[in-house]
Amino acid sequence: MKCPDVGAAATQAYIPPWTRNSRRKGDSMKVLIVGAGVIGVTSAWYLQRAGHEVTVVERQSGPALETSFANGGMVSWGYATPWAAPGVPLKALRWLFDPDAPLVMRWRSDPAQWRFVADMLRNCSAERYAINKSRLLRLGRYSHTALIELRETLGLRYDEGADGTLELFRDPSQMAGLDKELELLAEAGIPARRMSVEDCLQVEPGLARVRERLAGGLSFPGDEIGDCRKFTETLAGHCVAAGVDFRYGVNVASVRAAAGRIEGIDTDQGVVTADAYVMAAGSYAPGMLAPLGIRLPVFPVKGYSLTAPIIEPEAAPRSTMIDEARKVAITRLGDRLRVAGIAELAGFDLSLSEQRYGVIERVARDWFPDAADLSQAEYWCGLRPMTPDGPPIIGPTSYDNLFLNNGHGTLGWTLSCGSSRLLADLISGRTPEIDPDGLTFARYG
Repeated sequence: MKCPDVGAAATQAYIPPWTRNSRRKGDSMKVLIVGAGVIGVTSAWYLQRAGHEVTVVERQSGPALETSFANGGMVSWGYATPWAAPGVPLKALRWLFDPDAPLVMRWRSDPAQWRFVADMLRNCSAERYAINKSRLLRLGRYSHTALIELRETLGLRYDEGADGTLELFRDPSQMAGLDKELELLAEAGIPARRMSVEDCLQVEPGLARVRERLAGGLSFPGDEIGDCRKFTETLAGHCVAAGVDFRYGVNVASVRAAAGRIEGIDTDQGVVTADAYVMAAGSYAPGMLAPLGIRLPVFPVKGYSLTAPIIEPEAAPRSTMIDEARKVAITRLGDRLRVAGIAELAGFDLSLSEQRYGVIERVARDWFPDAADLSQAEYWCGLRPMTPDGPPIIGPTSYDNLFLNNGHGTLGWTLSCGSSRLLADLISGRTPEIDPDGLTFARYG
């Protein structure tokens, strides 16, 4: 099954400018990828499928042990929405005084943090939101199609499900702006439907016990769920079988560059060289690239999750629920309940906060009080690499042979297959199946 052109039309005459003075279209290259999360592993898969010799270096002992380890489990191409949205600045002011706020900012003397906040606020206009959301929807729809193809081709199993996403509203006033949102979704070809309380209960019978809390919902029937870690580990196994070389426990010290090209990467196990280099190291990529003069506008935003065994299946969700007020997702992954949320700006701090977990536990009990045994929950937090405008950064840099697949924020699992397939086309000098406009580093000038 060929992944079709979706969203904005593919540019038929598109010629990547960085291939003009380098290798010819279709040439096989040695490609080095930094990072073995879901983005790095999917990049490895599509690049080896394009005929390249691929090596992946990862500081952890295996794939998917950081941001991809225990995320929300949502493959939410329909729900793909920038955090920078109209109304967020006013909400952010209120959240400063709300201990249960979905966005938490620790006041730190960090210029990168303040730049990120300022750039994010500049993207909160209605015009910028519409542009950024359309870019996410274009990539999200393409990525969903690519994921289906990959799953069917390889027979992947990762506690997947395809029963959609249901956004839950506690107050009728929260539904006031849905008409504009539905219009934008319809223009992008994303199926979505306003849901009454009865509609919500029909889709998710487990909500019947707490119907008094429910004002209505917004359904995205095309969305899916799945365990990102299981997917990434399984796909990494297929990559190895196809010849990809994974090198775990390798720490990157610096990136060597000269005459506008990358010459190699210094690691604690020696220098690693290739023809082309892909930076898929998430929140840690900006620090690696800064000595090269590249200011990558990606900032770590800390997220929390808990995973608990389901003890009453009929009282548990069938798919994914999102509490609109608290921005917390509740997802069923086989016989487990995954609850994830919070956006905390705290730099690279990975300490667990009892207060933050209190928020996501209360949201789980609010909607599905009898579904899971939270006393047996496993707790986790990770750093989401977020751009201030929302879309990730895919493709070339100012260095001829250095490429990015980074900045996916809360949507890395959702956008992974499409981002990596697009990246493989760009590196290989092939006409992409979707228009990369607005998804590359070029949008930052």
